[in-house]
Amino acid sequence: MEFSEVVRRRRMVRSFDPERAVDEAVVRRMLEHATRAPSAGFSQGWAFLVLDTPADRERFWTSTGITGEEDNRWLRGMRSAPLLIVALSSKEAYLDRYAEDDKGWSDRDEARWPVPYWDVDTGMASLLILQTAVDEGLGACFFGIPADTVGAFAAEFGVPGTHRPVGAIAIGHPAAGGARGSAARRTRRRLDDVVHRGSW
Repeated sequence: MEFSEVVRRRRMVRSFDPERAVDEAVVRRMLEHATRAPSAGFSQGWAFLVLDTPADRERFWTSTGITGEEDNRWLRGMRSAPLLIVALSSKEAYLDRYAEDDKGWSDRDEARWPVPYWDVDTGMASLLILQTAVDEGLGACFFGIPADTVGAFAAEFGVPGTHRPVGAIAIGHPAAGGARGSAARRTRRRLDDVVHRGSW
C-alpha cells in the first residue's frame, strides 16, 4: 500500500473480530517499525508490553478498572481485540542520556525539558504501530489507561518504576459495521484552520 494511502485510511477502529488472531509475524513488524521512531538524543526510552492471550488481556482490563460493569458499545468493541500493546515511556532513560558527555547536562534537571519528550517519542512510536496495522489490513485504536489505575496496572504486570504507560493500542481484524467514534460525528478541521505561516 502506498504511504499516502496508509495515512488516508488510518482511523481508530473500535470493534474487532475476536475469532481472528493477529499473525505473530505482523506483531513483530509492528514492533520493529515502532522502534524506528525518532527519539531525542536517540534515547529510545520506550518499551512495549504485548498482551495476546485471553488471560493476559483480561488481566489488563481488570487491573485498569475497565471491567465491563458499565456496559457500552465502545467497551464491548475494544474488549473484542485479540491483541493489546501497551506503550510505556521512561523519563529516566532521557535524563540519563542527556547526562552523558556528548550532551553535558550532568545535573539531570527535568526543568530543562520544555515538554516530556519521553512521552512524545513513545507517542510517535505508537503512531508507527497504528500505521503498520493499516498497512497490514488491520484495525487499531490508541486509548489511555485511567490515571487512578496506573499503579494497579503496573503491579499486575510487574512494570518497573522507571516506566509508565503512555497508552494502549487495541489491534485486530475490524468487525463488520464496527463501533464508530468521534470522527463519525465531527468533521476534520480544514488545513487553513490549523496552519499558520510566518505568524499566528
